Amino acid sequence: MRVRATARGWTAVWLVLFALIQAAAFLAVWRVAMHTGVGQWLDTVALTGNRIGQDRIDGPVDRLLNAMSIVSLLAATAVIGFIALMRGRIALAITATLLIAGANVTTQLLKWGLSRPDFGIDLERVYAGNSLPSGHTTVAASVAVALVLVLPAKVRAVGAFIGAGYAAVAGVATLSAGWHRPSDAVAAFLVVGVWAALAGLVLLVTQREQAQFSAGDAHRAAATVLGVGGVLALVASGVALAWLVDLRGVDPDELGRRALFAGYAGSATGIAGTMSVVMALVLAVVHRLVPRHKG
Repeated sequence: MRVRATARGWTAVWLVLFALIQAAAFLAVWRVAMHTGVGQWLDTVALTGNRIGQDRIDGPVDRLLNAMSIVSLLAATAVIGFIALMRGRIALAITATLLIAGANVTTQLLKWGLSRPDFGIDLERVYAGNSLPSGHTTVAASVAVALVLVLPAKVRAVGAFIGAGYAAVAGVATLSAGWHRPSDAVAAFLVVGVWAALAGLVLLVTQREQAQFSAGDAHRAAATVLGVGGVLALVASGVALAWLVDLRGVDPDELGRRALFAGYAGSATGIAGTMSVVMALVLAVVHRLVPRHKG
């Protein structure tokens, strides 16, 4: 099927909506998690609940997070660029690199620029300041999304599942290690999602008129599984946290094991669900951004 101007126009509209929705979601997370008492309380409960079973997962969590360094990020970016170049996609290699760099730079600027008011809830970390978005989670998610962009269509769906799983595990690991609040990980995924949409617009603009894509490369089933699974996870997270809100007058350190587990597990489910939805949106449109034939 030949990519025509009308098809590209609708794809561009979809990408703009994709970016705007995720930017709005980021603002909502920032507003609720940082500037409301209930949001800060829920984050603190989740962090307090990470002590459940922590002894058994401390080792793997630390190894996973410590493996994420500037050197590993540069190495992963180089591999992703190499894959695109091996496919003869110079614009794709540049765009994927810009996606990773842009998402990570944006996260660091936001972390430095945003302020976290003190409501007297999380006294243990009151001097730590703002930690939103999570840098480690941004690294994992940006690499995962960029990898899906550069992979050939035949293995793209597998890459999407592996990448989404890896990024979700990294986000939950920052919570398990006590490095980040759950809202930090969710915000990081949304930053990456916005950059994915911007990268898609760049690929669309640089696409040749003779470029062709096949509907068979759409991976609709895989995108649906990721999207529906992510939405169900977000619903489950919302139910758990809504139940927990009724206890918001209690100090997190005084909550019982059941409430702490609801806060931790509900937040972890929300982290995984967010990444799943972001990846589903990327997978649903990537075949139009990286056509089978360049033209």
